[in-house]
Amino acid sequence: MKQLLAIFLYSISTAVFAQSAKEDSLWVVNNYNKTIYNIPMRDGAKLHTIVYTPKDNSQQWPFLLNRTCYNASNYDNFNLNNYPSKTLIRDKYILVYQDVRGRYLSEGTWTNMTPNVPGNDVKNKSAVDESSDTWDSIDWLLKNVKNNNGKFGQYGISYPGFYSAAALPDAHPALKAVSPQAPIADFFFDDFHHQGAFVQAYTAIFGVFGYNPDKPTKDNWFMKPMMKFYGQPIPDGYDFHRRMGPLKNFTEQYHADNYFWKEHVDHPNYDTFWQKRNLLPHLKKVAPATLIVGGWFDAEDLYGPLNIYKTIEKHNPGGQNQIVMGPWGHGDWAKENGKSTHNHIYFGDSISTWYQRNIEAPFFARYLKDAAVPAPAEANLFNTGTKQWEKHGVWPPVRETVKLTFDNGRKLMVNGATNDAAKFEYISDPANPVPYTSQIEALSFTPRTFMSDDQRNASKRPDVLTFETEPLKDDFTLSGEILAKLKVATTGTDADFMVKLIDVYPDNHPNYDHNPKNIIMGGYQQLVRSEAYRARFRNSFEKPEPFIANQPTDLAIPLQDVLHTFKKGHRIMIQIHSTWFPYIDRNPQKYVENIFKAEESDFQKATITVFGSSEILIGRGLHTLRD
Repeated sequence: MKQLLAIFLYSISTAVFAQSAKEDSLWVVNNYNKTIYNIPMRDGAKLHTIVYTPKDNSQQWPFLLNRTCYNASNYDNFNLNNYPSKTLIRDKYILVYQDVRGRYLSEGTWTNMTPNVPGNDVKNKSAVDESSDTWDSIDWLLKNVKNNNGKFGQYGISYPGFYSAAALPDAHPALKAVSPQAPIADFFFDDFHHQGAFVQAYTAIFGVFGYNPDKPTKDNWFMKPMMKFYGQPIPDGYDFHRRMGPLKNFTEQYHADNYFWKEHVDHPNYDTFWQKRNLLPHLKKVAPATLIVGGWFDAEDLYGPLNIYKTIEKHNPGGQNQIVMGPWGHGDWAKENGKSTHNHIYFGDSISTWYQRNIEAPFFARYLKDAAVPAPAEANLFNTGTKQWEKHGVWPPVRETVKLTFDNGRKLMVNGATNDAAKFEYISDPANPVPYTSQIEALSFTPRTFMSDDQRNASKRPDVLTFETEPLKDDFTLSGEILAKLKVATTGTDADFMVKLIDVYPDNHPNYDHNPKNIIMGGYQQLVRSEAYRARFRNSFEKPEPFIANQPTDLAIPLQDVLHTFKKGHRIMIQIHSTWFPYIDRNPQKYVENIFKAEESDFQKATITVFGSSEILIGRGLHTLRD
């Protein structure tokens, strides 16, 4: 049980590993007073809140609020786990940690991605959402915590990042600066789905989100159902999921009483249930300054930060809205390991500390303490090819669109004409799906390392189309949005498509010290960007449609943004395939109304054709925001 809890706390990446924990905790004890409150909301529910107030009374201090569904009591011991960063803690703020409604020691009923109630009418006692709960908490704390300067900041990573972004609509006037970090924007495109495809690798985490406690508790009430998965080691996650068969078997064997799982089963399409949980339409008239933070290799929440930033930009011209994207996985910017790596790739030293000191700390100091520091750049983005930070005045950048096309011999052409006569085929077999990692991985809560993983194993498979350029004669940068415009056909009546942008290293690339000896970087095929797409949703995510067998069909597949320079001597590669297991659930390739209820007999092989008129575009203005 203790091992499982440790895995959980690591996987959600909202509690950050402390460095010099004993020293830091002693510093907090010597410099802060701790008080616990149960703050009443407008409907009478009380939210459990832990407040650390600086002992220094020489000036008044602003608040920094973190609202979490992952147990505020983790911070009830003067060891704040460097959360927020050590820099912010030592800069001195009134630090506030709060259990959101219905979680741990807070009263009320919790729901995933609480729908926003427009208007935030204080007089309407029943109209509660995350914005109103944040408003009520801020208002109470301003009146009841002494020595504050009347200004609030809010921050959070992952789900707490969503709670930060959800405070922006109809925000309390005292809320001056908000930093949603790895925020969820929409569960049909973040975390649990990708372009309508279900993220099967998350199946084992549903216990965290699909049960409510009988009463307020400091304990992890969901641990007993989680032991169905983790009662014994499962060393090969691919084999476990393959043997499980269709998703309906998870319903029967693991999740029959899990309400979050039932919501997925009952709502396989982007219907009003999911639509009302989409935060993007509510990000209008945003008053606080915002600093959106994400990681280019965040397997959980890459859609969220990019689209929250773009939505605020679109609807709030002239506002103080900035974005930071670094070479990180989920939440990695909140900890420092010295060497900054993601999976097998080394990016530099102390990148997280640089961000904390030079971007995050000045942001809050500027808007909460009136510090004389310059405003952050509009976009501080890490180029994952040059391995250097870049500042951009607008994102995506205004540049000529790059076009990648496919030619005979599996050649990838840069800004060349399409070969309309060419076509490329593969047989997709759900019984033998393409693995999503190069290594055998144990069953885990959430996948992480594959976002920059080696694709050599995939490129050798006959069910993966692989196109690559000749070695580049000069550095070549791809920046902005990516749109894969594919013309395809299938012998089946449904299909998924995975599109991957890959950096192929030269054979003489040196190995990295942090890797085990078996990881050879010469010829490494580094995944740079990828996306899964359930093609039944090609015309509408709300109303899926079957394919007509063997009929050429146009697809427009948006990938998330990229900033990557392919170095001289490297190659650019594109891969296309139709399974990516068990990250993405298997499509039966025979159209069924609800894949969560598909039978084993529904799954069939299909021959997939990709026509040479297809192209990959990289630039600006290629995506339409779903807001």
